[in-house]
Amino acid sequence: MTKQRLYLSPPHLSGREQGYVQQVFDSNWIAPLGPQVDAFEAEFAAAVGAPHALALSSGTAALHLALIHLGVGPGDEVLVSTLTFSASANPVVYLGAKPVFIDSERVSWNLDPALVCEAIERKARQGRLPKAVIPVHLYGQSADLDPILAICARYEIPVIEDAAEALGATYRGRSPGTLGRAGIFSFNGNKIITTSGGGMLVSSDKELIEHARKLAQQARDPAPHYQHSEIGYNYRLSNVLAAIGRGQLQVLPERVRRKREICESYRQLLGDLPGIAFMPEAPWGHSTRWLTVITVDPAQFGVTAEEIRLALEAENIESRPLWKPMHLQPVFRDCEVVGGAVAEDLFRTGLCLPSGTAMSKEDLERVAAMIRATEKKRRD
Repeated sequence: MTKQRLYLSPPHLSGREQGYVQQVFDSNWIAPLGPQVDAFEAEFAAAVGAPHALALSSGTAALHLALIHLGVGPGDEVLVSTLTFSASANPVVYLGAKPVFIDSERVSWNLDPALVCEAIERKARQGRLPKAVIPVHLYGQSADLDPILAICARYEIPVIEDAAEALGATYRGRSPGTLGRAGIFSFNGNKIITTSGGGMLVSSDKELIEHARKLAQQARDPAPHYQHSEIGYNYRLSNVLAAIGRGQLQVLPERVRRKREICESYRQLLGDLPGIAFMPEAPWGHSTRWLTVITVDPAQFGVTAEEIRLALEAENIESRPLWKPMHLQPVFRDCEVVGGAVAEDLFRTGLCLPSGTAMSKEDLERVAAMIRATEKKRRD
């Protein structure tokens, strides 16, 4: 008999979503936009401490609109974390601009502030300042934002935070995604809360949000007829999906607590194994541990992270390598990279373990037993 599949980070509904969705059906407000979208935006803004929020079809859409508002265009350069998913860089290319990939630091695995400073000061001397900087907050943990914001403020470079993986985290008591000019969040099916697909753009800049709102609705001008003065997009979130998001948002603290419990359980089950280390928690904030991530030193453990992944997959357990750095991706092979060795090492040695908030004690023990078995098999 095939063993039950354990997924990496599946959706986990609370039961509260159904009531909001029923309101949508009862009101027949199935079309895009509507009262659930308005309420979701207001509730989300309050939850993260942002003055303004705009619900969109994806985090990628949110990043795209923010870059448009900031005037990013052909030939411009935008600094982006190299250790991330391609969605952090793709919108830069949509606009004809060039991503410049920056390496990670070891404390949080996020964008290295020293390399950001080095790159900006070098480009300032060359007379070609970046048009924007996009730090990505990986696996539920904030980048070290203060030094990044300081160097960007000195040169008047806007910062757009990619907080797609970091909803519920903190940076010095504040929510990542709310410290830069704009922040983006994702509600994809594997995120800590989900609308099945969707995203949010937040900012203290009301003009940015209002312009993005217009662009997201095909950039229709205020007129009784259809009139357009700029190119727009079909990027708004549906009223139905916003209803799901409202129910999910209510259990965010519970989901964060459970994610951290899962990481601690793995630590207790695997922490004594030689060559196994866990993603560190940076001293400047509180990580959600969206995914529990380990690194594997094959010289000590005896097998590689990839060999563990294959052994887990053979037992119908999904795990995943860390993000392959963007500067190693074929599509970005001609882009500039600053550093890269840290991200490459993390990709080579890292493994994301199943971290769904509905996992049972038995599920966690099953994963840990399989990892232990690979180490035992090597010793035998």
